[in-house]
Amino acid sequence: MQRPLPGEQAPTTVKPDRWRAGLPPDAWPDTLPVSGEVWRRDVFAVADAYRAGSATARQLLTAVLVWGYGPIGYGPWRTARSLGADPDGKRLAYALEEVSAPAPDPEALRTAYRRFRDPARLPWLGPGLFTKVLYFVGYRRGVGGVQPLILDRVVASRLPAEAGVTRRNGWSSDEWLAYLRWAAEQAQARGIEPDAVEMAIVHDPDAARR
Repeated sequence: MQRPLPGEQAPTTVKPDRWRAGLPPDAWPDTLPVSGEVWRRDVFAVADAYRAGSATARQLLTAVLVWGYGPIGYGPWRTARSLGADPDGKRLAYALEEVSAPAPDPEALRTAYRRFRDPARLPWLGPGLFTKVLYFVGYRRGVGGVQPLILDRVVASRLPAEAGVTRRNGWSSDEWLAYLRWAAEQAQARGIEPDAVEMAIVHDPDAARR
């Protein structure tokens, strides 16, 4: 059983059979919990396997989107459409090439972000979801500094002005990197991981303003 990460309050709960029925068989990562309770560590395990060559890009995307969509009814349908546009996973692998390195730097993160927008863009995979993919593949725990983090509408709506995010969706790579730098500073000041800053924003709307 996977343990929650610091700052993680609960797993995403899904119905695995329903998800599997709506997706191509080759895209399902068998390491996801059969209980349907998916923690961040479960998705990180698939990302680790992807970087090691024992999981495919399609299995990685499925794991992230199962966690990202959770019990939302249209999750399997949209995930199937994203997968269907990249049947061999080559577009995903190209987008993730830079963040799969041992220690991706900010320019590698910028390149990966831009690739997800074009030319590796997939249907139903906007920044709110592909930053989740970048987070799970590119995050290096215990290193500190600028780390890839999730930027979706919830996070964007709760960030202070100094985080550099000016809109609630459709963010540029510059806005994402400004947020990552701000989160790195917050993490260093508080003695926590950068993703714990993101989790605090999600769970407590006032956390970013303290």
